[in-house]
Order: sequence, then structure tokens, then C-alpha cells
Amino acid sequence: MHRTADHEKSGACSAEEDQFEVSLGETVLEGEQAAEDRELKHQLLKKYSGYLGSLRQELSKKKKKGKLPKEARQKLLSWWELHNKWPYPSESEKVALAESTGLDQKQINNWFINQRKRHWKPSEEMQFMVLDGYQQHQQQNTTFYLEGHFMGDGNLYRIGS
Repeated sequence: MHRTADHEKSGACSAEEDQFEVSLGETVLEGEQAAEDRELKHQLLKKYSGYLGSLRQELSKKKKKGKLPKEARQKLLSWWELHNKWPYPSESEKVALAESTGLDQKQINNWFINQRKRHWKPSEEMQFMVLDGYQQHQQQNTTFYLEGHFMGDGNLYRIGS
């Protein structure tokens, strides 16, 4: 829109012209702000890029799924082979395995859960021992406990979940 000389002298302008000037002014300010933001981002990246890189690498390690370290797997498998008839480590054994492998207890628990599901079937003898133990406790009307489960009144209950 063009202003006439009379408008210039009187300072009067239409609402449309005022809006155009305000919008133009905001656009200039937004452009300046964007340039300042880009400069700040550049300075921050320049100053902290090494730290950000190592942080990004650390976070990607935590997200990474897959195989456990070879030495840790070997130690777990050694324990497994020694206890293949009943591969349920006690809490103290889990703590010791976690310390010796450098894994946390959740990883130890998950490894044993997966290993038993994939590679272990209790022998018939073991199944009968468990059933015999359960029947003896039933006859004595006592509670029978088996690795995170207990049986009382003829029902099986899961502990802790």
C-alpha cells in the first residue's frame, strides 16, 4: 500500500497499513531472533560437542540390545553346567554372579529365565521329586515353597509379581 504525502504529514494511516507495518516489524524481529538462536546453537555445539558425543554414545550403549559380553556368558554357562539338574541360583548366588560378571541382577535373572526356557527340561526324576515334596507337604497340611511360588490350600501362588 502506498501512503500519500497528506498521510505522511498528518501521520494518519489506515488499520490495514498499521497491520502491515506491525507484521513487517515482527518478521524482522523474528528473523533477528532466529539468527541469534542459530549463533547460540553454533556456540553451544562448538563448546559442548565432545561432551554431547560421549553422552550420545553412552545412551546408545544402554539402548543396545543383544548378546552379553563373552566372558560374562562363559561364567554364567559354567554355573549352568554345574547346576544343570536344578538351575535356579539363590539370591546370594545371583549377587555373586552379578559381581563376577559385571552384569546387574536384572540381566542375571533374565539370562537364567531365557536359558531355562530355551535349554532346560527337568528330568522325570526331578519332576517326581518336586511332586513328592509337594505331596508330603500336602499330607502335613503345610505350605510348600518352590522358587518364587508357594502352595498352600491346594492352589499355586506367585510371589512378588
